Amino acid sequence: MTVNTVLTPSMTSSNSMSSGYCSLDDESEEFTFFTAKTSFFQKAKHAAKQSETKEQEERGTKELSEEDVQTRIQEYNAQVSENGMKLAADGSYTGFIKVHLRLSRPVTVPVLEAAGSEGVSRLTGSRRASEDKDDTDSGCAEKRTSFYLPSDCVKQLHISSLTTTKEVIQGLLKKFMVLDNPRKFALYRQTHRDGQDLFQKLPLSERPLLLRLIAGPDAERLSFVLKENETGEVEWHAFSVPELQNFLVILEKEETERVRAVEHKYCTYRQKLEQALKKHDP
Repeated sequence: MTVNTVLTPSMTSSNSMSSGYCSLDDESEEFTFFTAKTSFFQKAKHAAKQSETKEQEERGTKELSEEDVQTRIQEYNAQVSENGMKLAADGSYTGFIKVHLRLSRPVTVPVLEAAGSEGVSRLTGSRRASEDKDDTDSGCAEKRTSFYLPSDCVKQLHISSLTTTKEVIQGLLKKFMVLDNPRKFALYRQTHRDGQDLFQKLPLSERPLLLRLIAGPDAERLSFVLKENETGEVEWHAFSVPELQNFLVILEKEETERVRAVEHKYCTYRQKLEQALKKHDP
């Protein structure tokens, strides 16, 4: 699998390695009250629909016959001027897909002293978010730093019909020399319907090129997006020790700032009350 880079603005860095998990504003409690005639059955239907959707995702996309593949490839190539699909003698085919990187949290990459590698090497000239020194398997110390990737960076991948979602994610991370665990990321299919963008997480065994062939080259019907793997539960074991320690530092910083803001608020109230009292009782 080869990766072609679409030119984007230079990468920017951040002064922290915040993962987005430690924001205090995200904490909330929700209480649901329902009757036996309404919400309960609605929740049951919703759960059944989610279960059915999950089973469909696990089964994956239905396989196309050789005749359908050949016909669809001809139709696909007729709609594009370049980067068409090619059918091999064994029935497999190759083509290009574009992946939009929309990551809200920084990624960990090795610090490069000299610019020689495409993509990540450009990061060395930017400000470093943080640096860690970890012992590698060979016993050598490896410097790491974290950066925010540019918003909506687009990568063009040349893959085959046998390439899975898992391999696409691993290929993108390898291209950027990202050291984070691949389980932190997920590939989503984005469709545009009724003026809204709909996202669906792809199973790791899904084949993106097959989806591209079925949907055609129109980006409105289908586009691929790499985002954080939002599973609903934080997989803390997927983070390294320096990352976890950095989260604690960020939490302490947020707590200090919150306490300072509350103290300033009530100090202002106190001053205004004292001024009002002096006006009434000089």
